[in-house]
Parts: sequence; C-alpha cells; structure tokens
Amino acid sequence: MMKLAVLAAAAGSAAAFAPAQQGRLSTAVNGYENELGVIAPTGFFDPLGFTDGIDQEKFDQYRTAELKHGRVAQLAVIGYITPEIFRWGFDIAPGIPCADVPNGVAAINAIPALGWAQIIFAIGAVDVRGWLGDFDIGKPDLKGKEEERALQELQHGRLAMLAILELLRHDSQNFVSPGFDGYDNMITGLPFIYGN
Repeated sequence: MMKLAVLAAAAGSAAAFAPAQQGRLSTAVNGYENELGVIAPTGFFDPLGFTDGIDQEKFDQYRTAELKHGRVAQLAVIGYITPEIFRWGFDIAPGIPCADVPNGVAAINAIPALGWAQIIFAIGAVDVRGWLGDFDIGKPDLKGKEEERALQELQHGRLAMLAILELLRHDSQNFVSPGFDGYDNMITGLPFIYGN
C-alpha cells in the first residue's frame, strides 16, 4: 500500500511539471472590427462584452445611442464653459436673472423648480418631437468625405463624454472643498477668457 501511495505522489508531482495541453485560442471576432470608429491603438474596444452575440441591427442601435450621447456631451461641455465667459440677459425664473445663477454644480440648488421645469420641457420637446427640425443652413458640403466626417463626429463625441465627466468631477470636488486645486477659476488652461 505504501508503494502505491509513493507511486501516485510521484506521478502527480511529475504531471505538475509536464507541459499543459494548450487549448485552441479563439480568434473569432464579432464582425465589428471594420466598423466606423474602430481606431488604433485600441482597435475594437468592448471590454464588457456588450456586442457579444448581437446582430447588426442591435449594433446600429448602440452606435446611434453613442452618437446621441456624444452630441449631448458636446452641448454639455459648451454649456458648462459658456457661463464662465458669458451670461444670458433673461430670467431663468421670475425674478432670478441668469447672471445670478452660479456656474456648474452650484447651480443645481440655485435654480428654482420653475426653472428646472423649463429646462426639462425644452430638452423633452427636442428629444421626443425633434421640434428644432432639420435645417439646410450651415450644413457643410461633404462630397466624398462622409465617412471621414462621421468618424470625426464619433471621436469628438467620445472626447466630449470624457470631458463632461471630468468637468463634473472637478467642479464637484471644488464645490465640496473650495480651492482644493489652488485656482480661482474653473477653466485654468485658458486664462484669456477671464481677461488675465
């Protein structure tokens, strides 16, 4: 019995150092590696596997959502920076001019319910009904450059999504701990906008 135990232990330890059977690594791809927006160095980037097992229609739905979120983020970045250099002349609510509303995260508590109702109604009207329409004025002539411009729009939207997240993070941290970064203004890389 002792010889059998020693033999089993020897075989087990020898097997530990034997080369492991290599399984075939799957190089199968989802078929989206050639889609617009797949750029170096990341290539097709889907770390959470949202595109695993989806069809082209679902992928197109995801891409449309990405474009929409990118456009909203671009507007959000402009809307976050604009009050640093310009104030509208109307009242956000009766008796509260836009000039009295603080910038950034601090504006959340300063805007009354009627002001929030106006903002939410305007966003909803544009999103649901598309009331702003499709204008011919200002559209560039893209003959032969449609794909290049579509890629640029995707890239700008992705950058804007990261930018608004950083603006919110920085401003929220400054709201909780004023002056944590030692700067008086939110936009520190463009001192000329403050007349410095």
